[in-house]
Amino acid sequence: MSVNHILLAIGLCVSAPAFADLVFSSPPRESEAKGKEVYQPVATFLSKITGQPVKYRYPQDWLIYQSEMQRDVYDIVFDGPHFLSWRVANLRHTPLVKLPGALEFVLVVGKDANTIKSLNNLAGRSICAHAPPNLATLTVLYEFTNPARQPILLDTKGFPAALKGVISGKCVAGILQARLHKALDKQRETKVIFKSRPMPNQAFSAGRRITPEMQRKIASALLSPEGQAATAKMREEFKAENFIPAREEEFAGLSDLLKDVWGFQSRVKVSQIDAPSSLQ
Repeated sequence: MSVNHILLAIGLCVSAPAFADLVFSSPPRESEAKGKEVYQPVATFLSKITGQPVKYRYPQDWLIYQSEMQRDVYDIVFDGPHFLSWRVANLRHTPLVKLPGALEFVLVVGKDANTIKSLNNLAGRSICAHAPPNLATLTVLYEFTNPARQPILLDTKGFPAALKGVISGKCVAGILQARLHKALDKQRETKVIFKSRPMPNQAFSAGRRITPEMQRKIASALLSPEGQAATAKMREEFKAENFIPAREEEFAGLSDLLKDVWGFQSRVKVSQIDAPSSLQ
């Protein structure tokens, strides 16, 4: 081989493109500093498992999170079952592992609100709840199929605040996580008029740029003792001792809850999505 051929071979090796960074994200439920504290250890662990740089990306607000998800920016995501269901149906994501337990939500009114017996009685009345696309809120709003008979949503930060809003008379009804309602309303000042069906808990999913073999490797790693250590801060935030395997069929149909949320109304063809060249 001539010197020129050797130099050409060396040049090709040096200039060969490296693997693109994988992007890991989660909803902006906390500050950016808190997000990095909770999720950066997970990204570092995923980098080790995949052999590729995994960058934790904090979305500055919910609109950015929704837009980047719809554009298929994220390779690994940890979020609620409705979002995961949409990604499975539209972006070929695969569920990996989830938090144990089921998510159930209740709509409560004051214990003496005798004229409010069902959802039908809340048309035009106020409900204290998180703003959409919060899962608890979407689960209740989904039941109001008539656009002319919708409740009035009062954006309330946190389930305790929603309960306080009902008790104080700020709103007629409030949406809470079922287990928290029992824990928070110790004086039984409210009553339940609607309870959702159980849904799978929050979960990790991986997208199409990660091979099925690597997806299985990531899932196994997250369940390992080393994975438990890497997700310790994260599980502390969600008061969970461990993760358990997630199955795709558990999430089927839950994307329907997003039908009235901007950008989720129509199915996306993955072939029409360009992998982002810049994540700035």
